[in-house]
Amino acid sequence: MLKDYQGALEDLNKADVLEPNDAFTLGRRGDVKRMLNDYQEALEDLHKADVLEPKDAFTLPVCGDVKMMLNDYQGALEDLHKADVLEPNDAITLGRRGNVKRMLNDYQGALEDLHKADVLIPNDAFTLGRRGNVKRMLKDYQGALEDLDKADVLEPNNEGTLQSRGDVKRMLKDY
Repeated sequence: MLKDYQGALEDLNKADVLEPNDAFTLGRRGDVKRMLNDYQEALEDLHKADVLEPKDAFTLPVCGDVKMMLNDYQGALEDLHKADVLEPNDAITLGRRGNVKRMLNDYQGALEDLHKADVLIPNDAFTLGRRGNVKRMLKDYQGALEDLDKADVLEPNNEGTLQSRGDVKRMLKDY
C-alpha cells in the first residue's frame, strides 16, 4: 500500500519461507510481482494461491490483470468473470473486465462493465478513459469527448487519453 514493492517482496518471501504454500502470502506476492512487471513469476504465485484458495476474490482479479498484461485476453476474461461471480459489482473487477472486453473488440460488453464501474466509483480516470475510448469506437463522439475530458482533468497528460481525445476531435471535424 506504501508502494515499497521491493520491501514488500522481501517480507513476503520471508513469510513464504516461514509458512510455505500460504494462499494469502502467495496471492499478495503475486500482486507485488505484478507491480514490479514480473508477470510470469506473478502468474506462478497467483496460480498456486488459486489452487489453495479457489474462491479468493483477491487473487482472481489480479490474475486476470496479469493475463491481460501477457496478452492472454481470453484467460483474463475468464478470471475476471469468475471474480465477478464471487464478488459481484466490484468496481475494480468491472473496470478491468471492461478493459479486456475492449481489447477483444466487444465494445458493447465493455461499455456495460465500464458504466457499472463508473456508477460504483464515479470520476475514476482509468474507467473514464477506457469508456471514452469505447464510445469512440462505437462512434459516440460527444459521449467519448465528455468522458475523455473528465479523465484528462483527473489525470492530466495521460498518453492514451490524449490520443483518444485527439482522434475524437479529429472525427468531430469530419462530421
